[in-house]
Amino acid sequence: MFEAVESLLDEHRELEGRLAEPETHADARLAKRLNRRYAELSAIIGAWREWTTLGDDLGAARELAADDASFAEEAEALAARLPVAEERLRRLLVPRDPADDKDALVEVKSGEGGEESALFAGDLLRMYSRYAERRGWSVEVLDATESDLGGYKSVTAAVKARGTVEPGAGPYGLLRFEGGVHRVQRVPVTESQGRVHTSAAGVLVLPEAEPIDVSIDENDLRIDVFRSSGPGGQSVNTTDSAVRITHVPSGIVVSCQNEKSQLQNREQAMRILRARLLAAAEEEADAEASEARRSQVRTVDRSERIRTYNFPENRISDHRTGYKAHNLDQVLDGDLQPVLDSCVEADLQARLDALEQQQQQQQVESR
Repeated sequence: MFEAVESLLDEHRELEGRLAEPETHADARLAKRLNRRYAELSAIIGAWREWTTLGDDLGAARELAADDASFAEEAEALAARLPVAEERLRRLLVPRDPADDKDALVEVKSGEGGEESALFAGDLLRMYSRYAERRGWSVEVLDATESDLGGYKSVTAAVKARGTVEPGAGPYGLLRFEGGVHRVQRVPVTESQGRVHTSAAGVLVLPEAEPIDVSIDENDLRIDVFRSSGPGGQSVNTTDSAVRITHVPSGIVVSCQNEKSQLQNREQAMRILRARLLAAAEEEADAEASEARRSQVRTVDRSERIRTYNFPENRISDHRTGYKAHNLDQVLDGDLQPVLDSCVEADLQARLDALEQQQQQQQVESR
């Protein structure tokens, strides 16, 4: 497995040269993409150099220990560090989703539970916004349909990182684990008897696609304009500024009405459309990616939950990883990282297991 580093060393040197060229930085998108790959390779090569250095030092210490017992203790310490460095390198070499470093579009939709579900959808958006703040990311609401009590029937937000992120630590790389049905158990504000109700909201996370990622023929688009609407007759535009875009070949429909300008709503809708087309293309091209997308929410049914938020017990439970903690108030305030870490670890372990099985199969076939 570690033999693959040799080819990565050549790629790393090549990227270093390209990033030193002024013309590279004349194209902001190209420079961003190359910087992301360079950061990913730098982490791998740094881990590989640490592993090889420890191995060489351990060998030397063991040789010297034969003549000088004082080196035996050093050899023992190096031997303890070597497996840790090896495991770190092995994890970095596991193939990742290329979209992990991308920004993300997060869609939250209310489901069963009426107004209570819409209020919970608003709580989820606030949780993601607070989490993004902690990581230094920005959040931009692209489209939203509010409920009468101030929640969201549907809301789409763009989560963007600033600068170059660590490999696998981009908004999509972490927030993709949020895709699915989220169940809440609490006393709704509309409940006069103090009874605990259960409702659900659905989350869909897509990597934000840049224009270079997806080619869209303008002739394939049907664009309709209409007047936006708001809860209780409020926030209703007097002009046809809302935009609905239909991508005819795929049947994907996107609408935006948040902005007062028709042009701005069209730009927001195109961002969402590109993300959905990119996700659809990846599903078609990669069976594994397709399975991952299917695990995210399509219908908001309480039986398909990935996580439960229990307010009476201040408890949050992730049903995929078994994670459980009694700090729901802190999680909803943005302390989401421990929950996501449990998902990242489970995903990494699954990919490690799959890679080992593949290597074992190759060894059997080569015999």
